[in-house]
Amino acid sequence: MARIKLVTDSTSDIPADVRAELGIEMVPLKVHFGSESYRDAVDMSSEAFFEKLAAFPGLPTTSQPSPVEFMDTYRRLIEEDPEVQIISVHLSSAFSGTYQSAVMAKSTLDGSSNITVVDSKSASYGIGMLVVAAAQAAKEGKTKEEILQLIERLRNETALYFLVDTLEYLQKGGRIGRAAALVGSLLNIKPILSIAPEGVVYSVDKVRGHKKAMARIVELFDKDVAGRSIRLTVAHANAPEYAAELHNQLQQHFRIESVQYTSIGPVVGTHTGPGTVAAFVVPLS
Repeated sequence: MARIKLVTDSTSDIPADVRAELGIEMVPLKVHFGSESYRDAVDMSSEAFFEKLAAFPGLPTTSQPSPVEFMDTYRRLIEEDPEVQIISVHLSSAFSGTYQSAVMAKSTLDGSSNITVVDSKSASYGIGMLVVAAAQAAKEGKTKEEILQLIERLRNETALYFLVDTLEYLQKGGRIGRAAALVGSLLNIKPILSIAPEGVVYSVDKVRGHKKAMARIVELFDKDVAGRSIRLTVAHANAPEYAAELHNQLQQHFRIESVQYTSIGPVVGTHTGPGTVAAFVVPLS
């Protein structure tokens, strides 16, 4: 049976030790503070990013990997094992050209029939959850077809919500107007966001106050997975106390079979800002 390797990009927010344990390859996006550029999760950690962000007067920018960067990774894996089967899972094509860069890299390589590029239609650990499950399945000896079916099923079943702590970065990034951001900040509005099946962010609700917003996320999950055991991942943007609070709230209402914490990295954090917390839930039964 051909060896199966998983490739992803840095916006999957998979902890480095998990990537190392499962042999997951990661191609980084970049974040730019003026003329200074850093590779997400390589040159700059989540903690270092949010520390630098707090002192930076503007908004950093981000950029996708080039096709050449994906080609280098694919070529190395094929040279190591010409029979390798590569599954490459990436940030929603609605957010970035990262997926398209991977597709272009595949199309120009000899051995491209060994490569399957997947649009996660998600972000952060919405991607990471798919990649980790796929890598575990590969380790268990599942076939490429079985793993692709698993990715599709998890993509359809995963429920996720982001709670944004500040409107400043949505406004700076042009997602909401200055007046809406000012009014929202004055009223202590906390937007709850999710990602639609087609891979775009949408607003689920706007709630006044942090505690009410946390309670509202519990209500939303109750509609999605009522009465079922769940596997939970909580991601946070330099806000471990918010992650613990959300976990505690969910624990009071659901049977959580497993829980994992991860940090929202520099690229995703550029667009959400500090204090963001997200929950990714897979129903089990």
